[in-house]
Amino acid sequence: MDKKQHFAIFTTASLPWLTGTAVNPLFRAAYLYKAGERNVTLLIPWLSLEDQKVVYPNNMTFDSPEEQEKYIRQWLEDRLRFASGFSIKFYPGKFSRDKRSILAVGDISEMIPDEEADIAVLEEPEHLTWYHHGKRWKTKFRLVIGIIHTNYLEYVKREKNGKLQAFLLKYLNNWVVGIYCHKVIRLSAATQDYPGSIVCNVHGVNPKFLEIGKKKRDQQQTEDNNAFTKGAYFIGKMVWSKGYKELLQLLNEHQKELSSLELDLFGSGEDSDEVQKAAKKLEMTVRVHPGRDHADGLFHDFKLFLNPSTTDVVCTTSAEALAMGKIVVCADHCSNEFFKQFPNCWTYKNHKEFVQLTLKALAEKPDQLTDDHRHDLSWEAATERFLKAADLDKPPERKLLLRSTTSNYLSTSLSLQQTVENASAYVHHVASGFEISRRIFGAIPDSLQPDEQLRKELGFSKSSRK
Repeated sequence: MDKKQHFAIFTTASLPWLTGTAVNPLFRAAYLYKAGERNVTLLIPWLSLEDQKVVYPNNMTFDSPEEQEKYIRQWLEDRLRFASGFSIKFYPGKFSRDKRSILAVGDISEMIPDEEADIAVLEEPEHLTWYHHGKRWKTKFRLVIGIIHTNYLEYVKREKNGKLQAFLLKYLNNWVVGIYCHKVIRLSAATQDYPGSIVCNVHGVNPKFLEIGKKKRDQQQTEDNNAFTKGAYFIGKMVWSKGYKELLQLLNEHQKELSSLELDLFGSGEDSDEVQKAAKKLEMTVRVHPGRDHADGLFHDFKLFLNPSTTDVVCTTSAEALAMGKIVVCADHCSNEFFKQFPNCWTYKNHKEFVQLTLKALAEKPDQLTDDHRHDLSWEAATERFLKAADLDKPPERKLLLRSTTSNYLSTSLSLQQTVENASAYVHHVASGFEISRRIFGAIPDSLQPDEQLRKELGFSKSSRK
């Protein structure tokens, strides 16, 4: 009998969409499998051709799940120094244009056979369970771990009647996450708080950036120490909410003090034209460029990464810049708490400190990354943090001993809590099973079961349809 732990990692996006919930779960699967002590299955959404054209960049589309899997594995292989034999499965999904997100169609927990169901990792558990109708996650899996990637409340607040929507969404999220997850890990305190959750950054950095950082450290150790020959830059999706508004406001208000600063902005997005117009109005050198891969050689020689964004939960580009040995000047905000341990991360509390730190960074050289710093940024360390946060670094026998010594009073209390939770889960199951109630809460029409096109593309048999 196979006694290995079996991790089933469900996420809400897939490559070639280079979003956090596509990239980070992919690396998590690879590194959990790396030790060879665990079986790992990564479950990602399959989109019909029509949705692929909307979601994936550069008009990239796939005719079959096998073709997309080949692309994903090649992308990962180009970034890892080891082969990873975890499984990839596709579940049916549809793209919601109003939410700008992919939503699951049908009961995706069925993608894992009951005999293999052990540990489920729900990347964005609220997102995956809003409209879930099927077997209860906690019943099917021995342990369900939710990882909170996104602060949906902040996004909703920007919409019409945002405060009311955020109020309702907060309780909906608490409800579904509570009834479907045993443990909840928040990447930072910038996310919605959940009862019993813990804050831990369980993400690492693409190994490519650590390799770049190692080369830069070697250059820093030479006599001329001329590793960084360029000034400051910022990279990110070019929408105002991703830090561009704050950055251009800081530059506009402090043009005289920052007259020596030359800044390059890299990004593509809905607000690109407006950002370019705002940059041209400044009486200082600000160059705007299309988006590029952050690992591109173009970025290697930049010394300073300016990132005033406070909308990210944990900013991936800040982590990448630190891994490459750069100085990062960012806001003193809970989303940047993890980065404060690194000497090249400089945080500011106000505009005056932003100006002072920016000028200081332009005049000084970054500290050299130590091996410990490199490890803390790596996916090896992130995997260690994840296992510890999920209590999976402890022997299972220890947990059984603790259970057997539970007091009668606590047992009664837990039994009552379980009864209430079961009733709450039943209410959600019933509500999510009717098209009218699903539509009221924003589900994609006819998403209770995959349509014939999705079933055909995924190779689902007719007999498997409920």
